[in-house]
Amino acid sequence: MARGRGGGKPPPCSEKPRKRLNRTTEKLSKLVTFKTGKLDSNAATPEGQYPFFTCSRETFRTDTYSFDCECVLLAGNNANGVYPIKYFSGKFDAYQRTYIVRAIDTNKLSNRYLYYAMQPKLDLLRSISTGVATKFLTLTILNDLDFEVPSFPTQRKIAAILSAYDDLIENNTRRIKILEEMAQALYREWFVHFRFPGHEKFKMVASRIANIPRGWEVKKLSEFVSTKYGYTESSNTEPVGPKYLRGMDINKTSYIDWSEVPYCPITPDDHSAYRLKLGDVVVIRMADPGKVGIVEQEVDAVFASYLIRVAPMDSRLSPYFLFYLMASTEYYGYITGASTGTTRKSASASVIADYEFLLPPKELVMEFERRVTEIRLLLTTVLKQTVNLRRTRDLLLPKLISGEIDVSNFDTRM
Repeated sequence: MARGRGGGKPPPCSEKPRKRLNRTTEKLSKLVTFKTGKLDSNAATPEGQYPFFTCSRETFRTDTYSFDCECVLLAGNNANGVYPIKYFSGKFDAYQRTYIVRAIDTNKLSNRYLYYAMQPKLDLLRSISTGVATKFLTLTILNDLDFEVPSFPTQRKIAAILSAYDDLIENNTRRIKILEEMAQALYREWFVHFRFPGHEKFKMVASRIANIPRGWEVKKLSEFVSTKYGYTESSNTEPVGPKYLRGMDINKTSYIDWSEVPYCPITPDDHSAYRLKLGDVVVIRMADPGKVGIVEQEVDAVFASYLIRVAPMDSRLSPYFLFYLMASTEYYGYITGASTGTTRKSASASVIADYEFLLPPKELVMEFERRVTEIRLLLTTVLKQTVNLRRTRDLLLPKLISGEIDVSNFDTRM
């Protein structure tokens, strides 16, 4: 979500039941306009200047913009009928199946309130959408949707409460990104550019791959780690069994948001064999081989068959050093080149571990581990705060929209 009210603590509100006064119900077609984007999904550019909204949960970037407005972005199709919805104000572009939804009269309907009020309706939209292999939201479906409109002051108060949570979540997301970049930069500074503490005292010597600091060694990863393929099973949204870590849970960020990871029914023997422990590194072996994640929280979890667990067997290789080694552009480039397959790339466990790397002195690895652990502990703390904020917001949202929570005494100037 972009551009909201300022940060601070989310405002308190009373859950005292209230009468549903000053509310009207109208068809959505009477309240909003619908437009769609014009771009293909491949129009994204990684370093683009403007947001590019598609039917994906992720927001991409592009070098063009076709819209400059405050609106709600609603996905128009999805394989499973899960339609991401977002709020934005400013310049952006959109995919041809993404709806740009705007209030006809912003004195009657707030666009920001519209964003929140549409969210409880997503399950209904999923159930009535058309299509088999891919689900679609048609204009006929959207225009005929019943929409309850409270008074405009009530809309503003509801939006202010929920925006306070979203602003805190967005601030935390930025903090997490900065912490990720700090740890990554430390790894590259020390172990790629060789500007580690006291580097001036080390003479550079020749090796078979490059000039390296004296005392460093060229080694094969296979000498230092064990590997194991993951467990083949379908995931389960019901909280039965341990968490079931999949490729999609590690391919976008350097951390694992366990609140988004599903569950897995598994036998006790298999549970023990595939259980993840603190410090385990996992790498995707199929579809997008080479993306890695690390277990940083004590969680009862197993890992899926598209993943390979890579565990250090030598004390000279610490968990975070191994993780950032495998998260490096150099390692990813190696895996991309060594993977086989045409339509779907894959990398075996032997390929994953058949990588030459530079092993620094143990004391330098341990100092790196100490410093990065401090950064990642803070990252994990902020992540947990974000999960709690998101959970609280998601509990409040339907109660606020339905009128179950009384906002009549809420002061928007707080």
